[in-house]
Amino acid sequence: MDFSTALVPATLVKRYKRFLADCTLSDGTTVTAHCANPGSMMGLAAPGAQVWLEPNDDPKKKLKYGWRLVDHGDGHFTGVDTSLPNRMLKAALTAGEIPELAAPLVRAEVKYGQNSRIDFLLSGDGPDTYVEVKSVTLSRTPGVAEFPDSVTARGAKHMAELALMADAGHRAVIFYLVQRTDAREVRIASDIDPTYAAAVSAALERGVTPLAYACRITPAGVSLGDRLPFVPPHA
Repeated sequence: MDFSTALVPATLVKRYKRFLADCTLSDGTTVTAHCANPGSMMGLAAPGAQVWLEPNDDPKKKLKYGWRLVDHGDGHFTGVDTSLPNRMLKAALTAGEIPELAAPLVRAEVKYGQNSRIDFLLSGDGPDTYVEVKSVTLSRTPGVAEFPDSVTARGAKHMAELALMADAGHRAVIFYLVQRTDAREVRIASDIDPTYAAAVSAALERGVTPLAYACRITPAGVSLGDRLPFVPPHA
């Protein structure tokens, strides 16, 4: 997926109120950008970080920039927009780009479980496949991407509901989409959220399938990358 508008480089001054980030453009102007990421953004929001912003001229938007990437300065990037993974994955699923999840019918945001919506429901060939997507941006060890970057009660609930789908004879998949170009494998950050790690272990034992894929990221756009190894909790 190409960005709608050409990104511009900037330097992060500070991120605050979760959804706001002050950044300095190359001409010295300081602007406030929308940060489409409610998470902790551990390791990504340090003042002085090199970032890429997407300008817009939409009169309905109060902020004229959106924070899209962190530039690690070594040819690697991290995508910080948590709304992008589902949009990109929907396009990939519809185009049949993920062999493990090939299906004639792809539906998004379908109600299931207890007042929840599954990210994608795949149907048409055999049992329905329930796919929950998680955006992965944390890395504390070179080459290792981790999820989550903060405590996620919602994530644990999703694992329990996927397990119920597996119990009922459906196929249930937890899909970790890694928005980093420097990751070689995916692990669960058990020290950050042991409850989530336990929920993942329990769900895998009940038949939930983990899948992890990388992203190809440049200031021009983001696309689906290669499949990555997933290391289960406590492995």
